[in-house]
Parts: sequence; structure tokens; C-alpha cells
Amino acid sequence: MEADKIIVTAVGLIGTVFIYWFFLMKNEKEVAVTDSVDITVEGGYSPSIISIPKDKTTKINFIRKDQSACLEEVVLGDFKIRKYLPLNQKVTIELTPRQEGEFEYACGMNMYHGKIIVK
Repeated sequence: MEADKIIVTAVGLIGTVFIYWFFLMKNEKEVAVTDSVDITVEGGYSPSIISIPKDKTTKINFIRKDQSACLEEVVLGDFKIRKYLPLNQKVTIELTPRQEGEFEYACGMNMYHGKIIVK
């Protein structure tokens, strides 16, 4: 095999491993919440994974800092909640989950995601 083909194959394999790690193995840390949490909306959600207690009201405060039209709305489909997020303003959503499980939320265009774990 020629040197250029070996180099191209090696770079391709390294790129494939990097993409697999970046998109599939990168783990976000779960943030435990008792009463309230601030989620910054800037190129996604931070923190993106929160855990809240079952049968207790928790305030989730979204603060949008990103001007992207995609992030101007948050949708919590399992809770039937859709809220507009004005730029640089706090929008509070109060949840009192009645069942345990994992519930995803997303932007209005379903491009950015977060997760609420109810324990």
C-alpha cells in the first residue's frame, strides 16, 4: 500500500473515532435540584440534565442569552408545556411531577435537547 493511502486511512479512522466519542459517548453531568434551578439557554441548555423529586414543586428558570430563533421557545412535551423565552429574561416553569422517569425537553425546532429525571 502506498504512503498516501495509509495516511488517508489513518486520518479517516481517527476522525471516525473522534466523531463517535463527541456525539455518542460525551456524558453530561446530572444536576440534582431541590427547589429551583437556573438553566442558561446559549447554544443549548446548561445544565442540560437535571434531576428533581417526585410530587414536589420545582421551579425551572430558563434564561435565554442566545439570539438564535431556534432557542426562543422551550417545549416540555410530556408536561404539555410550551413557553416563549424572551432574550435576557428569566422565564419560570413550575413542575410537580407525579411519576418517576426521564422526560426530555427541546427547543421549538427540536434541535437542542435537555432532560429532566424525576426520582
